Amino acid sequence: MGAGKSTKSKNLARDRNGVLLSEDEWLTSLYPGLISSFDDYLKYSALMKPLLKEHVRRILEAGANVVMDFPANTTRQREWFKEIASESKTQHELIYIDASDELCLRQISERRTKQPERASFDTESMFYEVTKYFEAPSKNEGLNILIEKRNA
Repeated sequence: MGAGKSTKSKNLARDRNGVLLSEDEWLTSLYPGLISSFDDYLKYSALMKPLLKEHVRRILEAGANVVMDFPANTTRQREWFKEIASESKTQHELIYIDASDELCLRQISERRTKQPERASFDTESMFYEVTKYFEAPSKNEGLNILIEKRNA
């Protein structure tokens, strides 16, 4: 949260002529006004993923690049991405943005100013709630991991 996934995803989609899919956009469109807690996020994200998985698979099988602006903070979340690539027989990259808490919190604060509709969710307490579950990706997960180090 706040590491710069969305900015990186937008740039990557532009540079690779890819279809950009943002979890935040999908959740906001499908479940407007319903996500006000971390538990709400987990519930609605899980409801959306089966539909989205099939959608992404079809785009990949059509030969297009897909850039997914989604968190991959846990081994379980990353397994979902790996399944999509495996089932569609496509190459993948997982970009791990290794950013300090200080940088993430500063960027979250800036985002609240630029996007006031996110102010109730994008808080320091939510950041710590989310990051307590973080598991850094490892090579034994079978993913093509690219690490991008960001400093405050």
